[in-house]
Amino acid sequence: MTAARSEHPTIVVGAGVAGLSCARALADAGRAVVVLERARGVGGRCATRRVREQPVDFGVSFLHGCAPAILAALDAVAATRLSGWPFDDECEGRPSQPDAFAAGERRLAFAEGVSAFPKHLAGGLDVRTSARVVALTAAAGALDVVLEDGAALSSPTVVLALAGEQASALLAASTLAAPAIDTARALLGMVHSHACLTVIAGYPLEVPAPAWDLYFPDASRVLQVAAHDSTKRAAPGYRALVYQAHASWSHDHLDDPAWAPALLAEAARVLGPWAAAPWFSEPHRWRHARTDRGAELAAPLLLGLPGGARLGLAGELFAAGGGVEGAWISGRRLAQRILEDDRPDVEERR
Repeated sequence: MTAARSEHPTIVVGAGVAGLSCARALADAGRAVVVLERARGVGGRCATRRVREQPVDFGVSFLHGCAPAILAALDAVAATRLSGWPFDDECEGRPSQPDAFAAGERRLAFAEGVSAFPKHLAGGLDVRTSARVVALTAAAGALDVVLEDGAALSSPTVVLALAGEQASALLAASTLAAPAIDTARALLGMVHSHACLTVIAGYPLEVPAPAWDLYFPDASRVLQVAAHDSTKRAAPGYRALVYQAHASWSHDHLDDPAWAPALLAEAARVLGPWAAAPWFSEPHRWRHARTDRGAELAAPLLLGLPGGARLGLAGELFAAGGGVEGAWISGRRLAQRILEDDRPDVEERR
């Protein structure tokens, strides 16, 4: 039985900040775009979960940047800005995001959660969640994007805005044959992302408030950062702490069924016995939390394929500095490349 097939001008796979910024720029230029996302919501690690009626940021704790364009995009978000958060931080050693605390960097959070930013980018776009892409196949002057349910969407331009390992796995499962694809497969095969095991822990408000919003303990090789998330909420119903483990420990314990209690035990060792007994806790595995800084590339890729189809690659991997700002910049730059490549004078020179 042949799968149902529909036509779309541009398809973006991945509704993290890179994919959404690319789709947003294309849509603002008048292009029709469909965004496919395997998860139930948008944002990737720009993630906020509503836990017992309270928002909790369990990926990135705050947003930061210095590029005027992304600062303007953040200012356009219809949410309650907390400029300068974290207001109080303790860094015994080098923080995990040293650029965020450098001169010229602007930091902020949202009382509604950091996911307010990707939700803002997604506004008005055709975003289809719970849509897992399993393969790409060549069609006449286009690429077919095959979904897990057997449906296929076709477009002359497809963008993969995924973690390097995810893009690599998708290309490995695809039947595309072209020198540019072979190069992309080889390049992505050298990419490495860091994992991050995370626990959301809720405590009664009677538990004394820590003296910090973010804490980077130098003495621990397990706990990388503790975020006092409820300081971002107007009237929190409980004290929310988010514990995130070091990349090396996370890698070694990804499949350990006891990793969450072990991370809580380390939080108690570092912060005090109170941290070991939360009112409730929720674990989350980030298998591709952030790109290895040594693997970053200078710019996104737009690959021309036989027959005229194009495959774009974007994400924090494709921008110096990485992080949310790098992801946003890479998506915008790829959209600009696509639009420039479509100019009539470019078509005449082909």
